[in-house]
Amino acid sequence: MNHTIKAALAATVLSATLTAVPAFADEASPVTITGSATLTSEYRLRGISQTDRDLAVQAGITVSHASGFYIGTWGSNLSGAGTFGGDNMELDLLAGYTKAVGGVTVDGGLIYYVYPGANIPGTSFDYYELYGSVSGKVGPANAKVGAFWAPSQKDIAVAPKAKGHNIWVYTDWGLPVSGTPVTVKAHLGYSSGDSGYTKGLDVIDYGVGADFAYKNLTLNLSYIGTDVSKANSLRWGNGRATGHDITKGGLVATLSAAF
Repeated sequence: MNHTIKAALAATVLSATLTAVPAFADEASPVTITGSATLTSEYRLRGISQTDRDLAVQAGITVSHASGFYIGTWGSNLSGAGTFGGDNMELDLLAGYTKAVGGVTVDGGLIYYVYPGANIPGTSFDYYELYGSVSGKVGPANAKVGAFWAPSQKDIAVAPKAKGHNIWVYTDWGLPVSGTPVTVKAHLGYSSGDSGYTKGLDVIDYGVGADFAYKNLTLNLSYIGTDVSKANSLRWGNGRATGHDITKGGLVATLSAAF
């Protein structure tokens, strides 16, 4: 199939996404509700544009329990144009568990991707991934390593009636600049498998940028891209419609409001 494997909630450290701000919790309740609303110059997942390098509007909400269990949902517009079965929306459903262990935080769970309105008869684009990560301090920096694994399933295969799988491993780093609202960030990821995301290639994605925070607002400016060559980028359909190279690096601006 032609759609891109992605993990929306962990797509990149360089995009401002969900931030734990317990606006809907009271002191007597073990439940906390957090969320975000985001406007971004383009939706990039694992370095590849999901909106054909156009604007995206996104929103998410997470319900967390004091025990560490949580559930959530997140959505974004897509490019449509047949890449996602003619769909123009991605909806993610997730459930997981997080816990502080010593000086690090472990997190893991399952995320299910839904593409409402995908209109290719007899074809499903929905699929699931398992994810896990470990994060903590390395000197003054915030560091994270993690992985997303899509087990073998037909909805992410490149060839019809086949099955595909994918694994994405990544590391995110953030360095707060003392005395300022700025955090310098860096990201590196690696994908492998026989899924619609890799198109038979091993893909490295990267990003460098910075967050600028003010109260519950975060502006992120980042350069995000992949190591896919111009020739290989044609595997993602570049040039067939708009001519945009969705695998090529570019500057992405993201404004996020947490609540």
